[in-house]
Amino acid sequence: MKQFDFVAIGDVVVDAFIRLEDAHVTCRVDSTACELCMKYGSKVPFEYAKIVAGVGNSANAAVSASRLGLSAALVAPTGDDLNGQLCIDTLAADGVDTTFINKQSGIPTNYHYVLWYGDERTILIKHEKYSYSLPDFGNPKFIYLSSLGEDASHLHGEIVEYLKTHPESKLAFQPGTFQIKMGVEALRDLYIHTEIFVCNLEEAQIITGLDTRDVRALSEKIASYGPKVVLVTDGSKGAYSFDGTNLFFMPPYPDPSVPFERTGAGDAFASTFVSFLALGMSPEEALKRAPINSMSVVQKVGAQEGLLTRDQLERYLADAPAEYVSKKL
Repeated sequence: MKQFDFVAIGDVVVDAFIRLEDAHVTCRVDSTACELCMKYGSKVPFEYAKIVAGVGNSANAAVSASRLGLSAALVAPTGDDLNGQLCIDTLAADGVDTTFINKQSGIPTNYHYVLWYGDERTILIKHEKYSYSLPDFGNPKFIYLSSLGEDASHLHGEIVEYLKTHPESKLAFQPGTFQIKMGVEALRDLYIHTEIFVCNLEEAQIITGLDTRDVRALSEKIASYGPKVVLVTDGSKGAYSFDGTNLFFMPPYPDPSVPFERTGAGDAFASTFVSFLALGMSPEEALKRAPINSMSVVQKVGAQEGLLTRDQLERYLADAPAEYVSKKL
């Protein structure tokens, strides 16, 4: 069996980006909650649309790892249709091994609509009802688990058993919408076997049930569930890494221009951090590199176009300003 460095597990989708022009955003005075508003019951013009295939949290991570020089594969179901084959062909062209992508007849490939306004996006999602199973993919350095459909709840237990019988492999867990909805108790064994846990600050609040923006408190709570390293991202404000004792802050890498579109920034950060651990770097060195891929991704449309090769990323790091350093808090 081929030896993989990085095996990502999670749904693969086609994203249809719709660039809106006749819309506005309304934010509540007493919170950060904002709403995308359009005229109801009328024809709303849009600027253009763009189809991006072979994406999704785990697919994005696999492409990121492949471009950084790792041997990467994706475990995912897809429809036995043109969109499914388009996803497979797109991933294969980026060096991702597609052996473990399972085509399922009679079910369409996941297709999401991305309403893109300004530099942010609102995604209309629908996870198709696939059958999920865990193949034998050997002993990768990292198994990267992210967004799965609601019908895949049993797969989490299978992953735990796989980790028990393959102790050489470590788990990186970036929970998706339904995994967060399941709650910590339902995924208790998975959290215990997690090496790297990644979420954004708002997700950390939901996961922990803590009504605070204190990143140390949130990180300590998540670490108490089992993960050895906790990463919490906070959008354009930066990101944090907690190893059970020490909390580090990493500022964002300076954008060369105004962000174009933010889809996939979190995936780029998480997968880049894990990829450099798989390449043998320390968490501190990996943390320096993760924001660079996020910076690059938001300069392009979609989650993968801006992902960098290792040489490209290292050049950005060499040219980083003096203030681009991690800080122990």
